[in-house]
Amino acid sequence: MRKFGARRRRAGQRLLLISRLPRSRDMDKDIYNALFLCTGNSARSIMAEVLLTHWGRGRFRSFSAGSHPKGQVHPMALDLLMSLKLPTAGLRSKAWDEFATANAPRMDFIFTVCDQAAGEVCPAWPGQPMTAHWGVADPAAVAGPEAQRRRAFKTAFHELESRIKLFVALPLHSLQGLSLKQRLDRIGRSPAAVA
Repeated sequence: MRKFGARRRRAGQRLLLISRLPRSRDMDKDIYNALFLCTGNSARSIMAEVLLTHWGRGRFRSFSAGSHPKGQVHPMALDLLMSLKLPTAGLRSKAWDEFATANAPRMDFIFTVCDQAAGEVCPAWPGQPMTAHWGVADPAAVAGPEAQRRRAFKTAFHELESRIKLFVALPLHSLQGLSLKQRLDRIGRSPAAVA
């Protein structure tokens, strides 16, 4: 009886040790990596990165980058995110080349959020991630009074938020290949609920 109890304890200890090992993303896909691309990486892609982190509730690691980064996050994008109590620490405008290296996080999804970036030749992304275009008008391009420009940022924010909420609601574990691609494309064409 003692041998059986000791064997059971050792087996339980091995299971406990195994359960503490880091889980491989490729084995169970509990956490997905997503990259949002835009030309300047100063407004839309930055807001999308923050929104997916927020609404993904730990199921996603989100990143953003640009083909020709502005070098700084647009102040109105930062103001809007902070006014909504969303995290802004660590946000920066960066080149998409950072995510095309062998040491970069392996992406599961890549979304272009501006028409110009969608038409550019992108780097070869390691791992062949699923891609989709979710075009949103550039709020940073809006000229006029400050109130009008802030409204443009809110509109872009709500369009992105609407699409990201649809995305995080997808049953990603059960969707494969073409079916998933069609859903992602449909989200990109969906009319956004604008507040």
